[in-house]
Amino acid sequence: MMAGALTVRLPVLGSALQPPLAQPDASWIRSLYDRGNVTTYLKSKNELQYIGMPVGGIMCGTVYLGGDGRLWLWDIFNKNQEGIEPKIVNYSANVLDGGKKVRSRDGACYIEPSKNIRPLDQGFALQLQWGNKTVVRNLDEASWPEISFEATYPIATIRYIDPALPVTVTLEAFSPFIPLNADDSGLPVTILSYQVHNTGNTPVTATILGWLENKTAIYSAGEAQERVNTVVKGKGWQGIYETIRTKTGSNQEFSKKSDYGSFCIAAAGNKVIVNPAMQQGDISFTASSTREAIKPVNEKLNGSVATHHTVLPGKTIRTDFAISWHTANLHFKGIQGEGRYYANKYKDAAAVMTYVQDNHDRLARESRLWKNTWYDASLPWWLMERTFLNISTLATTTAHRFSSGRFYAWEGVGACEGTCTHVWQYAQAVGRIFPSLERDTRERVDLGIAMMPDGGILFRGEAEKRPAIDGQAGTVLRIYREHQMSPDNAFLQRNWPQIKKATLFLIHQDRNGDGMTDTPMENTLDAVWDGEIAWIVGLCIAAVQAAALMAKEMNDAEFATICNDYTEKGKRNMEAQLFNGEYFIHQPDKIKGRSVIGSYNTCHIDQVYGQSWAFQVGMDRVIDREKTLSALKALYKYNFKADVGPYIAAHPGGRPYAVPGEGGMILNTNPRNEEFPFGVKNAWQLGYFNECMSGFEHQVAAHMMAEGMTDEALTLTRAIHDRYHAAKRNPFNEIECSDHYARAMASYGTFVTACGFQYHGPKGYIAFAPAMNKEDFKAPFVTAEGWGSYAQKGNQHTLQVKYGSLQIQTLRFPHTNVKKVITSVPVTFREANGFVTIQLDKPLQLKAGQQLQLTIA
Repeated sequence: MMAGALTVRLPVLGSALQPPLAQPDASWIRSLYDRGNVTTYLKSKNELQYIGMPVGGIMCGTVYLGGDGRLWLWDIFNKNQEGIEPKIVNYSANVLDGGKKVRSRDGACYIEPSKNIRPLDQGFALQLQWGNKTVVRNLDEASWPEISFEATYPIATIRYIDPALPVTVTLEAFSPFIPLNADDSGLPVTILSYQVHNTGNTPVTATILGWLENKTAIYSAGEAQERVNTVVKGKGWQGIYETIRTKTGSNQEFSKKSDYGSFCIAAAGNKVIVNPAMQQGDISFTASSTREAIKPVNEKLNGSVATHHTVLPGKTIRTDFAISWHTANLHFKGIQGEGRYYANKYKDAAAVMTYVQDNHDRLARESRLWKNTWYDASLPWWLMERTFLNISTLATTTAHRFSSGRFYAWEGVGACEGTCTHVWQYAQAVGRIFPSLERDTRERVDLGIAMMPDGGILFRGEAEKRPAIDGQAGTVLRIYREHQMSPDNAFLQRNWPQIKKATLFLIHQDRNGDGMTDTPMENTLDAVWDGEIAWIVGLCIAAVQAAALMAKEMNDAEFATICNDYTEKGKRNMEAQLFNGEYFIHQPDKIKGRSVIGSYNTCHIDQVYGQSWAFQVGMDRVIDREKTLSALKALYKYNFKADVGPYIAAHPGGRPYAVPGEGGMILNTNPRNEEFPFGVKNAWQLGYFNECMSGFEHQVAAHMMAEGMTDEALTLTRAIHDRYHAAKRNPFNEIECSDHYARAMASYGTFVTACGFQYHGPKGYIAFAPAMNKEDFKAPFVTAEGWGSYAQKGNQHTLQVKYGSLQIQTLRFPHTNVKKVITSVPVTFREANGFVTIQLDKPLQLKAGQQLQLTIA
């Protein structure tokens, strides 16, 4: 860390802010390793107002769970807007183009976080009766002296606290979220499960009422339409179905509107109190005799459901509600695909509700099982939160799934189309949690509609006419990951000819044959750079090395030789020519020199990104270890700032993704103090170099973790975590070019390297090498067909499958001086370089509820 860094506020591991510190001191860094507890935000500390946890199913639009348990935002109407709240805010410094206006894509919600966006009325209320007392409370922030929010994505726990009442009230809110099951995780529904516990000595009657306004066709409805609420019921549930119709009876044209659709609110049970037309301002806990209610679109129409329970002293009741929606008319101009995938199975919101209620026990059980498996870890609780919660981006309007099954995404909400390869290749989470989505995208898009005759991959699919060099390399690496996250070789075999073409395209960008790509081409910093650029050269080397490994599996010795020749030359020349003795640089084009934009002698955040990617897919080194460590240490020395304030004041022009008083890692710094370090003087892209973009920061943290720089990895990740503390902004919305930015899902990579996790499904290979708490370690894992927990305690290792199945034949752990391996199945083993590799005599399939235990002596 640079000497002389100024004051910074660093939150402690709870939710309170601690006094200013000049530097994170040794005791604070040690505290980062503590297991700690769930991050809990409190009303009493004004920490609820910005919370917006996506709880609407992956690729189903955006519905936020607020800090007080109410749902808000409701970006489900296919408006395709840029940002969760399109707006322009004033800022105190110039941003990118020299102006002082910040758009959604520039970080408007970082400067002025959104809150209280409620296009429709929704809420819950509680009536309590005991003795001769009756109390009615809305379940919202204004009505309770204290509310706590536990930020455990994908299931949040909210507690409504009032010591004067004879009950405690708890809400668990979520949409079904089950790794490896993208369909059941992609339901347009929110489940709200309330528990009421009687803390007193007398019975309490508790009635919970939920209501939902009918706002179907929220933008397009007019005088020709009317909204209709109808009582519906199924096996063990009742509710209100909310839709809209044209008064003349012909709905055919109107039903094509982008915001056309339906809602449903329901409660589990056979004695649900239903009311299709709850009176405005009247929280009624009595049933209605009306089975249908109709109102003009200019009049408010709320449907409600309620459940009634007697809670005996010391007992707890649980009552489950759900809200579903169906707005399937999604369309993007010029894109091959439209409609929403969920509409293939469900014709309306009532059909969604029927499926959810019929399968409620399983959906809730498996979702809770995942939550409990994920957070039952020895790694710091805050780290488990930050490395995982960014996958909630899938449950926002950043990500979509067309009726054809095609995955399609922006970079951030409504900004920069086409599932951009040079951004999405950073996002490690999706390929590990929902690998089927990534396999399909590689095959259908990158190796399909986006593939050019020469092997180049259009970096925004059909929305672009050229490849991006870093996106191309990252996509080859993703293909290797997708192969590893497959149960067999079918994906690789089916796509091998196209994979070779994509790899040869990379190799052909090396014009002088030295293994270092030097063809001017677009990259993620939105410019065409000339010369030999360390981060791109290294990324291409890693990609071609991955292709060599795939070629070996395909018994394609000739192509493996081509790839290995390239990587050997590239590694040798990169280390000789692009390492300046401290870090890796950008060697200018011999003709153009520094007349075009580039990073040149600066210290660039992605300079050893190729090696970082290699660790994500279990590859050997592609860049020398000592030089790589030197580069990472230089990044921490020059680019990490405990307080970014003084730096951005001296280097204006970047977007405000970190502000004075916050820590972060600057994209590019100028250790040699050159007058024009980036070649050109006035390009708008120069602003990028002075920013803290969390996706890049997570990538570096993941790499530092893999290289043993755990202090630095945790400090950097904690800086990001603290920037998104709920006292300041939404913890679930890491912002770059618009909200819920895809690159932030690089955070999952830090979890991967913290576990030292390696996996190759077709080979039946799994490995762990914990980066911390090595003698008493526990963490979840996800494989091609199953997930569960891995535990290491002393010399004992346990793999426990919780869901699906796991087929293994080879395991690898860090151990030395191994004399024997004790387990329930016949094995052989070999020891090398501080690791023991254990070979089972034949493949072993573990199913849910089964485990494999090994003792290494």
